[in-house]
Amino acid sequence: MSTLFNTTVVVAAAALIAPASAAPQADLPARLAGHVRQIASSEHNTGSPAALEKAALYLEATLAAQGYAVRRDEYTYDGHRVRNLEVSIANIAPGKQPERIYIVGAHYDSAPGTPGANDNGSGSAAVIELARMFKGVVPAPGNELRFVLFVNEEPPYFGGEGMGSRHHARALKARGQHVEAALILETIGYYSNAKNSQRYPPGVAAFYPDQGNFIAFVGTLGSSSLVRKTVSAFRKASSFPAESLAAPSFVKGVTWSDHTSYNKEGYEAVMITDTATMRYPHYHRSTDTPDKLDYASMAKVVDGMAKVIQAMVQDR
Repeated sequence: MSTLFNTTVVVAAAALIAPASAAPQADLPARLAGHVRQIASSEHNTGSPAALEKAALYLEATLAAQGYAVRRDEYTYDGHRVRNLEVSIANIAPGKQPERIYIVGAHYDSAPGTPGANDNGSGSAAVIELARMFKGVVPAPGNELRFVLFVNEEPPYFGGEGMGSRHHARALKARGQHVEAALILETIGYYSNAKNSQRYPPGVAAFYPDQGNFIAFVGTLGSSSLVRKTVSAFRKASSFPAESLAAPSFVKGVTWSDHTSYNKEGYEAVMITDTATMRYPHYHRSTDTPDKLDYASMAKVVDGMAKVIQAMVQDR
């Protein structure tokens, strides 16, 4: 069933907190762990609507407490009323449209049968903390930074018109807005130094390490320049291991997240991931619980991404 209608609702922000910066935070691992427990301790999707609503309300309340006005991007699909959540920081002249939009996003729903701590409580927690770190950071003139939490990434919506990111990307294109980059955080919480802990699509393994202790920047050939730019910036900003892959869309895993929704509208986008099923033994299982994640490594990834994003949005 196609989308029936959509609206945008603004949730009033709480009292403004003191301006923060995109600097490393000593309590970041604990903060990330707390968010994952709140978002992803039980299955939450349109098959369990009360739990999905609970996760959405937690995300809204947390962002509002950071001083943001949260935009509810609501739509109906297959009889379910669902919503993306969005906050933004902009440096735009009154009455003007942004010249460049930078999106930092993650989906907050879980796959059927799993609480989804890594997939994708980890990415959602990262978006919340990045939004907190950037409150008070001023982009370059004409730039807008949007933090977006998507609904309906998982089956039965994956790859179809009901995805929250598909709804979001189509709307941007319809308004003629320019997305300079979409950075999608997808399963970023699991790492291993064990030999042969990392698997790859056919024909790829010879070029990469066999230890699953790195973060990966992944995109299609159409986003190869953004893949190169982001991994290069991350390596300059962080000592945490990072690898990258820009490959044809038929390569296994390259299109497996919300970044593909932006590609379909002609925007460059990259997925930042621990490679999910190619490393994580609990992928899409009932055992994908908050205790399985490596929050110290996850915090290093978030710290590195904060520096990458800051360099992007403060560039004219």
